[in-house]
Amino acid sequence: MTPSQSWDPERYARHARFVSEFGLSLLEVLRPKAGERILDLGCGDGALTERLAAFGCEVVGVDSSPDQVAAARARGLDARLADGQTLAFEGEFDAVFSNAALHWMPRADAVIAGVWRALKRGGRFVAECGGAGNIAHVEAALCEALERRRVDGRALNPWYFPVPAEYRARFEAQGFSVDHVELFPRPTPLPGDIADWLVTFAEPFLHAVPAQDQPRLVEEVRAALRPRLCDAKGTWVVDYVRLRVSARRPAG
Repeated sequence: MTPSQSWDPERYARHARFVSEFGLSLLEVLRPKAGERILDLGCGDGALTERLAAFGCEVVGVDSSPDQVAAARARGLDARLADGQTLAFEGEFDAVFSNAALHWMPRADAVIAGVWRALKRGGRFVAECGGAGNIAHVEAALCEALERRRVDGRALNPWYFPVPAEYRARFEAQGFSVDHVELFPRPTPLPGDIADWLVTFAEPFLHAVPAQDQPRLVEEVRAALRPRLCDAKGTWVVDYVRLRVSARRPAG
């Protein structure tokens, strides 16, 4: 995760709870079974980790944010501070699960290699993250606003949004058997204003300008996005595109 992005669990819960709520459908793909040992990669505050534990699974959550790990531990979960790009587990999990986290880990091959090592033979991987075209309008508005300030916003971009063919090839190169890769739009209504979303998720861009200029930057981006992402009722709907993948480490 980019060093300039931080995670406040309370702010995240207020403005981004929809992330874990959408992740509930991913649990149906995983089909966790009681007694399985599962790694939740990028567990955040543990909302979905807790759901996995409720199935009777032995769950370990990892996240690179100390504050999110603390919030997950406050739920009574086994949550550990770790970079998903340098996982150190060796053959101990029946499954690795990840929701809305992999796009914060640009070293994709390192992530995939770590997942491979963490899985037992025959273990499965189920994940969803941002895919090609995700939040394209938001990203463009941020970069354009920074360019007007002579800042290269694209160089600050912390996200990795792959296309399905590229992602499949990366998993297959590691040795995975890929069962399914799907890219699909998910226009997502926000619980509040796009300004809250920007403050929650776009710190790498906002921190490129002095603190006193950040509110003006947010308002400028908000004004640019309003015609595209705010409907007649005042609801902001962000142009999310998700990439879902299911793969398995062969048993042999």
